[in-house]
Amino acid sequence: MGEERPVNLFEDPEAPRRFLRELFDAAVLAAQPEHCVPPWLPEDDGGPLLVLGAGKAAAAMARAVEAHWSGPLTGLVVTRYGHGLPTRHIEVVEAAHPVPDEAGERAARRILELARAAGPGDRVLCLISGGGSALLSLPAAGLSLSCKQALTGELLRCGAAIDEINTVRKHLSAIKGGRLAEALAPAESHTLVISDVPGDDPSVIASGPTVADASTSAEALAVLERYGIEVPEAVRRHLNSPASETPKPGATCFQSARLNCIATPALSLRAAARRAREQGVAAAVLSDRIEGEARDIGVLHAELAHQARRGGGFGGLRLPLVLLSGGETTVTVTGKGRGGRNAEFLLGAALNLDDVPGIHALAGDTDGIDGTEDNAGAVYHPGLMAEARTRQLDGHQALADHDAYGFFQALGGLVVTGPTHTNVNDFRAFLVLG
Repeated sequence: MGEERPVNLFEDPEAPRRFLRELFDAAVLAAQPEHCVPPWLPEDDGGPLLVLGAGKAAAAMARAVEAHWSGPLTGLVVTRYGHGLPTRHIEVVEAAHPVPDEAGERAARRILELARAAGPGDRVLCLISGGGSALLSLPAAGLSLSCKQALTGELLRCGAAIDEINTVRKHLSAIKGGRLAEALAPAESHTLVISDVPGDDPSVIASGPTVADASTSAEALAVLERYGIEVPEAVRRHLNSPASETPKPGATCFQSARLNCIATPALSLRAAARRAREQGVAAAVLSDRIEGEARDIGVLHAELAHQARRGGGFGGLRLPLVLLSGGETTVTVTGKGRGGRNAEFLLGAALNLDDVPGIHALAGDTDGIDGTEDNAGAVYHPGLMAEARTRQLDGHQALADHDAYGFFQALGGLVVTGPTHTNVNDFRAFLVLG
């Protein structure tokens, strides 16, 4: 591919940034519900369909159903504030993410009531995407929302992996961890899932409300203790009770339940790689399931980019090339800055790259929101760190304070998309020109 160098990447200083944004947009487009929902809808016989759902893509998924279903539609989905879209038949409720609120609790209770009202012969379509764990928040009997809010906040700050966080969420919930499927049975249910987790395990995505759960209450308690999180007595009592156990594989409630994973990080990374090759740039997908501390993973990616530049290529591919990866990193928060794992990842990488020529990078969350901020992520180019020093911005201190957002904002390096109405997790691209 080296002979096909796109000249503008070398002659126009803004071209690498535009190119990286094109790849990000291609990854997001591949996971848009308007494209990935219709092929997986159940057979449309003109009959009624009840639609239930939760996640950052829930409103867009509901719209896609409405556009392609001929029979009567009713239902309710819950999505994050700012991620709603107008619908004709399926009600859309907005609630808080990543820490749940009362709006999410009310919506989850209504969804559970609709599920329990479904009977034999009824058809139910469940639309599940990333973010559903927080949005579909209905505490188990004897637990309060405020308790779940406090524990969720602690889990998000301590650096726990998403599967660990969701193990806890499932066992403190009246609706997640397969309990929605339990409420739906024996009605026929079909779940469509957009994956935002490494490995695409449907029992982890939105804490698997319609999926059998192999994890245990003892494991949930162990997660809390592993990270030194104080366990309220009501939570400990609940997790030590048989009532906290979730429906397990083989339970009869899953006999009439079907599930399809319709969009994944891997599919989106492949779409970005195709777009790169169309532009004459070789592409290597490192992995779609990279986890770990964000700043450390940023350093690792920077080292791979260094290696590609020094060696004139990577894995048999010649320069120019782009290194792509996905997954979900974590941030162990100790400072008081404005972060986001993708901005923190990129700041860690930028400090390692330190303006070496010929390497550009972008990291962003495909839902358009990096953590709790208004940006999807950030972009890096050679010269950024020199500009930071000129403006007396200390990248190391920003990293220590978890203020990558503030660092990139001051340098005009934020990537802002607004809500994308989908979510296939983190997207990272390192463009190595030589």
